Amino acid sequence: MNKLIRPTALAASIAMATPVAFADGFDLSEKLSVTGFIDMSMLYTDPEGGTSSTVAGLDQFEIDFLFKFDDKLTAQVDLEYHDDGAGQITDVEQAFFTYAVNDELSVTAGRFLSYSGWETEEPTGLFQYSGTGYAMYFYGGYQQGVSTKYSTEDYQVALSIITDPGNLTGSGTDMESVGTELMLAVTPVEGLTAKAFFISEQDTDLVNVWASYAVDDLILAVEFNTADLGTNEATGFLLMANYAWDDFGLTVRYHEVEVENAADVTTVEGSAITISPSYKVSENLLIVTEFRTDDDDLNGGSTDSIAVEALLTF
Repeated sequence: MNKLIRPTALAASIAMATPVAFADGFDLSEKLSVTGFIDMSMLYTDPEGGTSSTVAGLDQFEIDFLFKFDDKLTAQVDLEYHDDGAGQITDVEQAFFTYAVNDELSVTAGRFLSYSGWETEEPTGLFQYSGTGYAMYFYGGYQQGVSTKYSTEDYQVALSIITDPGNLTGSGTDMESVGTELMLAVTPVEGLTAKAFFISEQDTDLVNVWASYAVDDLILAVEFNTADLGTNEATGFLLMANYAWDDFGLTVRYHEVEVENAADVTTVEGSAITISPSYKVSENLLIVTEFRTDDDDLNGGSTDSIAVEALLTF
């Protein structure tokens, strides 16, 4: 999904969740084009009873190479730089090829992003500055494997055979830990999209369900998640509304998450409300502001944060 840069986000959301559709990109040849983004921000955090802090800088740079060998065979390689808080990282985020058997059936193989989750991994796929933070429990993340997808105008089904499901680093290659991701996506009426996912591997079972409805300049979304992680069980949900007019946008989101360990002891219980106005300076530059309050329902206390983000796409 997107903020304001990608007006066809709902149409694209029913396709594979890759960050290729948010900008026009540049054609280097008939068979190769590039796209990407530069993301920078300033974040002020004020925890209740704690010390406030402000950080600023480059969050992420990504360049994506899109190959079109013929009408059936395409490929994509994403290179990214980011700072994960522990240090600077430059890596291959995705590398996969897709073969279209026909107009409805396609096969993808390599390292690719899971179909699951309302909120994407990339800043270009968010309606606000921050993600909920609960993706680690409920979304499939980056995966290694093979995926088959069948698409029509009204629905899509997909089956992915993947190693180490839920591994957000995408580095799992152990064939002793093979899992599956099932997807069903439907568009029963104009503007309404609903998706359901089931990801399973040995002692891990993830269920992610979301629906969105777009009417005129308003987008509404709801998501529900549950996860059995072997030693932990988790539930979470979000509600979101986004309204856009002219070059302005406003997003309001509420989410909750709860995690229990094997002894039924709650280890995480929290909620947050986010308000995020944005302004599209140009077709390639978006300024996003965010006001967020996180409540720690387990330990008490809250944390307020204010962010300003500049997102340049190409």
